[in-house]
Formats: sequence, structure tokens, C-alpha cells
Amino acid sequence: MKAFAKTDRGPEFYLQAQRCAQSLWRQGFPAQALLQINRALGAKLFGDEPILDSWPLPYRAAVWVMRHRREEQFIGNPRRHYQHLATRMVEPRKAQRSWRAWACWYLACGIFPDYPADEKQLLEEGVIEPTREAILRGLIDFGIAGEVAVWEVAESMIDSLPTPGPGWEDPESRP
Repeated sequence: MKAFAKTDRGPEFYLQAQRCAQSLWRQGFPAQALLQINRALGAKLFGDEPILDSWPLPYRAAVWVMRHRREEQFIGNPRRHYQHLATRMVEPRKAQRSWRAWACWYLACGIFPDYPADEKQLLEEGVIEPTREAILRGLIDFGIAGEVAVWEVAESMIDSLPTPGPGWEDPESRP
């Protein structure tokens, strides 16, 4: 990954991030694999790149890693991780990348329903966890063609989906 300059975040970077994620998963490092998946989701893609035919946006990969890691393998708290990633995003493509992080956060909430949010951040910074509908809107508005369908396939791989409760609101404008 070091071979890529900070400005070179196109299809080659995307593929290499996915390959690194797969390698880290196979080595038994699910948390590091998720970090590489995050990097792949941050790549500058327009939706018409041929690489997306064989390596779709890695929402399913994120679900796979979260669901299939062994108990003794460190994964941290993916819910909190994605909450922080979504709320602390910087340019370039801040909105797109934030909504992708919220999309992964939603998946993590379904996989790890007992993992806590960062309640302190929610309270002190006024962060409002988005609803599924708000996430879909964000992916439609800022994602690439076909992204929602790819995310919904990943969502279908989860046994229990998050349900709206306290703190779940549909903000007018995010992020």
C-alpha cells in the first residue's frame, strides 16, 4: 500500500487494498482486514471501472470478516469504529466516504447488537445515528451506480438487523 501516493487512490489502489484485506484475513487479523476494507471503500471510483465486476465494493467482505472471525481473534468494537470513522471523515469525497462508513456501521450494529456505541461522543458532539433510510439516501446521493444493491446484498447476510430505538433519528441533512 505504501507504493500509492496520497493522491493515487484509483482502481489499482482499490484492488490492492482488497488484496491486502484478504491477505490479513487469511493470516488471522480480522481487525486489520477491516481497516484495509475501509481503505478500499475510500478509493476514488466512478462506478464504471472494470475492477468492480470482479471485486465489488467490499460491503460483503466486511460482513464476512465480522461474522466469521474466530472468538480469540481481536476485532475491537466495529460499531464504535465505524461511528468514529463516519463522524471524523475529512476530504476528499467526505460525504461519500462518511455514508459508506455509516453503511458499515449499520452492518456492524446488526452483527454485534450488544456492542456499545460511543455514548460520550453521541452526547457531547450531538451525533445522531442515522436510520437505514437515511443511509440509503446517502448512498444514493453520494455513492456510485449499483452501490445500494451491493450494500443490500451484504445486509441480507446479517441474521438480525438493527431496529430503531433511542438515539436513532432521521436527520434532515447528513453528514
